[in-house]
Amino acid sequence: MSNVVRFGVSIHESLLKQFDQYIEEKRYTNRSEALRDLIRDHLVEQEWDENKETVGTITIVYDHGVHELMEKLTDLQHHYSSLIRSTLHIHLDQHRCLEVLVVRGRSGEIKRIADSLIATKGVKHGKLTATTTGKDLK
Repeated sequence: MSNVVRFGVSIHESLLKQFDQYIEEKRYTNRSEALRDLIRDHLVEQEWDENKETVGTITIVYDHGVHELMEKLTDLQHHYSSLIRSTLHIHLDQHRCLEVLVVRGRSGEIKRIADSLIATKGVKHGKLTATTTGKDLK
């Protein structure tokens, strides 16, 4: 890596112990890798707070037998088609389906489509996973 900077950090012993446990659980090879990931996570959160162009996934599980649910979900997806890059549809069993939408756009727009899909009657569970395009991360 070019331009790597070393710096010292003062930290309470008990907090460092917790951090080292975290590192072990997540299987990081060292503290530096874990710290870099925590910093990146914070920067990605900031991107979402600042309504920048971002990417993410929206995962929903629903009962396809609920009256007019498929039509509502399809209408919502067509309404937000400029944000949806790809979808994956899986039949979990005879009644339930899982759908994953890959989305790209301003975080506010992505939150709106996620909230709309997740709040649709018949959706049993939904989750927005927010990430980044990575262009501003080193």
